[in-house]
Amino acid sequence: MKLLFALAINRAGFLTCREKQLLAELVDSEVFFVSLSTDDLSQIVGRVLHATSWDPARYLRQAEQDVRYLEREAVSVRLMGDAGYPAQLAEIYDPPFLLYVRGAMPAWDAPLVAIVGTRSPDERALLATRRLAHSCAAAGITVVSGLARGIDAAAHAGVVAADGVTLGVLGSGIDVIYPTSHKPLVAAMLRCGGAMISEYPPRTAPTRYHFPERNRIISGLCRAVVVAQAPQRSGALITAEYALEQGRDLFVLREGLDGEQGAGGRNLALDGSVIVSDAADILADWIGKGAATEVPGERISVPSGPRGAAAFGRQLALQLEQELKVRSN
Repeated sequence: MKLLFALAINRAGFLTCREKQLLAELVDSEVFFVSLSTDDLSQIVGRVLHATSWDPARYLRQAEQDVRYLEREAVSVRLMGDAGYPAQLAEIYDPPFLLYVRGAMPAWDAPLVAIVGTRSPDERALLATRRLAHSCAAAGITVVSGLARGIDAAAHAGVVAADGVTLGVLGSGIDVIYPTSHKPLVAAMLRCGGAMISEYPPRTAPTRYHFPERNRIISGLCRAVVVAQAPQRSGALITAEYALEQGRDLFVLREGLDGEQGAGGRNLALDGSVIVSDAADILADWIGKGAATEVPGERISVPSGPRGAAAFGRQLALQLEQELKVRSN
């Protein structure tokens, strides 16, 4: 019943995560839930609501359909506060109340990197994004992106080419792949051990408001965000802003800084974001920060060539993973 009520409450999209939690703590029966009026709900959450869409009976019927769908399609649900909910995501402002997950979730103490950017990149940035994602996968890093056209798709595809793990965060229900042309890419991601993630209930269509909202999840899941290419006013810059607010590392891709398409990324670089080309650059920055107080002035030498960089990346990834485990103990 806990899951059923959580799924029903999650359909009240006008409530914040904390308000949904408050409601979930009180709901102990179907009779109680369906009897709640808008005034009752206002008292529970501590603010006046004028939500004409509040319809707990309808939410409950929809939640019953959701349960059948989740069981049929092997989609799991991670509730805020449960052991399987990503700890780093729980720390952000207004985290999702729950996550619908299709596929396998990674170990959350392992390094995750988001790669985001414009839907209309130039060819150089597109190829460089695939190489960056491929090198991250070779280094044991899970790559997160939003499954959009352009940079997002290139990032996911680069990981799949390396048989790595990549997570797609949707701006729609877990059963609605957008754009539909990316269904083969999603299938390949799942075959490689990746996952699709959404905070939106099944059958939720994508809207222009959902994509900025889901960007906070993309950055919130990760230790770092790479803006591969972004013009001014690009949606990827919203993710970059979230990353800074959440205390994540922010990088920009060297090959995506040219022309009008790279104007947003250039501004980030001018503001201090580190410029990178591959996973070794990211890992070297991480390890350099972690070792700065112990080995002042030490420089990290990166072997030349793709094999050398990949081997170096795997070595640093293992070192970073050990450091993260030590810090968490």
